[in-house]
Amino acid sequence: MNLTQNPELLDRLAAAYALGHLRGGAKRRFEQLAREYAQVRAAALLWQGRWSAFAEVQQPVQPDAAVWTRIDNLLQAQKTHAKLLEQRELAAPKSPNRALAWWRGLALAGSLATVAAISVGLWLTDSTQQQMSSLQTQLQTTQAALQAAPQIQYVAVLADGKAAASMLVTFDPRRNQLQLQRVGGFKEASNRSLQLWALPPEGAPRSLGVMGQGKLEQFAAQEGDVKAVPALAISLEPKGGVPSETGPTGPVLFTGALIRRDL
Repeated sequence: MNLTQNPELLDRLAAAYALGHLRGGAKRRFEQLAREYAQVRAAALLWQGRWSAFAEVQQPVQPDAAVWTRIDNLLQAQKTHAKLLEQRELAAPKSPNRALAWWRGLALAGSLATVAAISVGLWLTDSTQQQMSSLQTQLQTTQAALQAAPQIQYVAVLADGKAAASMLVTFDPRRNQLQLQRVGGFKEASNRSLQLWALPPEGAPRSLGVMGQGKLEQFAAQEGDVKAVPALAISLEPKGGVPSETGPTGPVLFTGALIRRDL
């Protein structure tokens, strides 16, 4: 099966890979495909970003220390009571009622343990309700964050001549926003700038924006600017970039296909 021709399966495998669920041969095969196909690399990078964003909105929930203290105290009390019963049993004179007394003591210890378990259970119920309420609030926050998250419709992984990924480009038509994220180790000199170009099927390259020194850049763009563009490129230009009509004047460092995601 050609994974690049099955976007639904690719999306599921990329999600599993980013979450760490792929193991052994499946993981190695996916990584091999990612090295060979830009679509697979893009899907993996997108899901890694999604899981990372999801984790950021989660608040860690730690069990109340009083819960474990109370459980430990009750267990210690049960052990102490059982030891006292054992000592009394050993010290008591032998009689026909010795076994009965032993069983009565054991039953009493069991009753105490039951009461302790019920008490802890009731206490944990209140604590659990508080935690569930907190989790529900966090879930609502997460849902709101996911709804506000970019709706990625176009994606490109720009790589150098050795197929090493260096830039992840995504476009959100809802926000009319083009986003570039550095995923490689390339760093331009302080007197140089990286400039993003659209490579249309016909005609000269068209500038989409000039990057700064940050790891993440966002440009305003219309869907018409990228809809019919099959590929993107990044060139190394003088500081501040060059006018769009001149086209790239420096070396083209990274290129990649622009893919429309229909999932």
